[in-house]
Amino acid sequence: MSKRGFLFDTLLSGIGMVDANKEEGKSMYYQRYFKRPLDFMLSLLAIVALSPFLLIIALLVRGKIGSPVLFKQERPGLNEKIFSLYKFRTMTDAKGEDGQLLPDEARLTRFGELLRSTSLDELPELFNILLGDMSIVGPRPLLVKYLPLYDEHQKRRHMVRPGLSGLAQVNGRNAISWEEKFDLDVRYVDDVTFVEDWKIIFLTLKKVLTREGINSEAAATMEDFKGNEGGREKPFAYAESGGTANEVGGFPQDGL
Repeated sequence: MSKRGFLFDTLLSGIGMVDANKEEGKSMYYQRYFKRPLDFMLSLLAIVALSPFLLIIALLVRGKIGSPVLFKQERPGLNEKIFSLYKFRTMTDAKGEDGQLLPDEARLTRFGELLRSTSLDELPELFNILLGDMSIVGPRPLLVKYLPLYDEHQKRRHMVRPGLSGLAQVNGRNAISWEEKFDLDVRYVDDVTFVEDWKIIFLTLKKVLTREGINSEAAATMEDFKGNEGGREKPFAYAESGGTANEVGGFPQDGL
């Protein structure tokens, strides 16, 4: 390579590094100063606008499924801090002769299934967003019992607030493996931007309307995460479309 060619390549490399640093700076600026205030304002507006609708759903849940109307469960959030997540209840407390809760598919009511398929059961999480436990967009908050099962790569999903919807939910939802979900979660953590957040919001609305990826093939809700036995798979290459605002499952009354 000639000296002139070497200098030209070095210059292009330097420009690329500057562009990358600029993009990283914009991402950090948005995440630090704008994302949380935007979450607060949008969740407050949504709660006010949807309050009559929320009341109607609550009354229907009370009449068709019973009390309590809300499903409450502890979930890990930002930096693995535990908070109480709220959702509309979708399952009964029906038990078998042995006194144990029946399988999810036996306890999931038709009305509960409708709430899940339309993601209406997720609406109470707007209050979690208002309180600062969650964000509109981010990795879905999973079960506390999964925390010791994560490898170092997967733990990075807790470097941001969990979201009502996320990159994994618009790229397969419950139709993809846990490893693929976690890879998408970490990919989001590495690139939190205003444009990406709104892209995920619009794709989520689209997926909710088409009701894609609600359940995995083998269960009424997503199977439990069992850990990383046998090593991790290679990172999941995602497309620009996929699932919705639900996840997890395999836990009493959890319609995620």
